[in-house]
Amino acid sequence: MPATRTRFNRKRRFASGLPAPEALEKLAAEVRYGGKPAHKRNPGDFGLTPPSLPRDDKSLCDEVRLFRRAEALRLLRLGIRRGMISEWDGTGYPKNIWSMTEDGIPLEAQLENPGNGTYHGYPLEANDDFRESVITKWNQNHG
Repeated sequence: MPATRTRFNRKRRFASGLPAPEALEKLAAEVRYGGKPAHKRNPGDFGLTPPSLPRDDKSLCDEVRLFRRAEALRLLRLGIRRGMISEWDGTGYPKNIWSMTEDGIPLEAQLENPGNGTYHGYPLEANDDFRESVITKWNQNHG
């Protein structure tokens, strides 16, 4: 049985002010999706090495049926376009980006490679307090 995490990063915050839509669109066009074997039971088409290496203390993309890199990238870009990013000064890449699946499950992406804007993501766990913040902001801005 998977271990239940009880500690989460309490420093996560949405950007206090958002850049112009053009800047968000440019950012969305530049980001990449990499992925991490620790968040995969089924490797899908992510091309990871090793293909999967699920860990008990990590939430799995399998739980939200994310098996295609193109879909993960689409959700990442959707989060950016909707302003679901952490603080960003318009250069480089924000540390975190949040999005939601079609089924209403909140996702979090972390910057994996600041040199080329590659992220990896995962579903937010039910006991993560920030999960409700993502759902609330998503629904307030785009309900």
